[in-house]
Amino acid sequence: MLAEEKETLNHELNEQTSEPEGTENEAPIEEVFAEADEADAGPDEGTDAELTAANARIAELEGKLEEAENRIYRLQADFENSRRRARLDLEASEKYRAQSLISDLLPALDNFERALQMEAENDQAKSILQGMEMVYRSLVEAIKKEGAEQIEAVGKEFDPHLHQAVMQVEDENFDSNIVVEEFQKGYKLKDRVIRPSMVKVNQ
Repeated sequence: MLAEEKETLNHELNEQTSEPEGTENEAPIEEVFAEADEADAGPDEGTDAELTAANARIAELEGKLEEAENRIYRLQADFENSRRRARLDLEASEKYRAQSLISDLLPALDNFERALQMEAENDQAKSILQGMEMVYRSLVEAIKKEGAEQIEAVGKEFDPHLHQAVMQVEDENFDSNIVVEEFQKGYKLKDRVIRPSMVKVNQ
């Protein structure tokens, strides 16, 4: 009898312990791994978002920096252009400072030239003409000191930059496009024409 009871107890015990080891712990172990995966995934996603935001911010700042640099370059270029224009204006102002005065004197010189073409009938008239000639020469010398000079015309080839043709003729004594006669003297100040010569040109 004792042997049978012992065998029965052993059989029941074997049935209770016949389940594979670790079966009761499978569910908790899977949950632990799942939680671990979630824990690992959580910080990565947050880091990616922060990295994306940081890259976007960097790109934005780089764009602003490039725009600021371009603006600085443009301002520098504008400043250099303004400085160059101011220097050129100052040089031109110094170079042609007497232009306005000379332009105002030209009608007076024209009148002197016309008066000096008159013939003196007596000594008094000759004396007056001599005085006028002295004044005329003084004015011409004064404007020459400022860089002004008369434009050569008669016998020269017609130059539209220097001459203003008011008449055309056919003269066998002159070649084509040659200035035959000058009606009014032209003047230039250094390399700038103040007034072109009024001329007659051979066709």
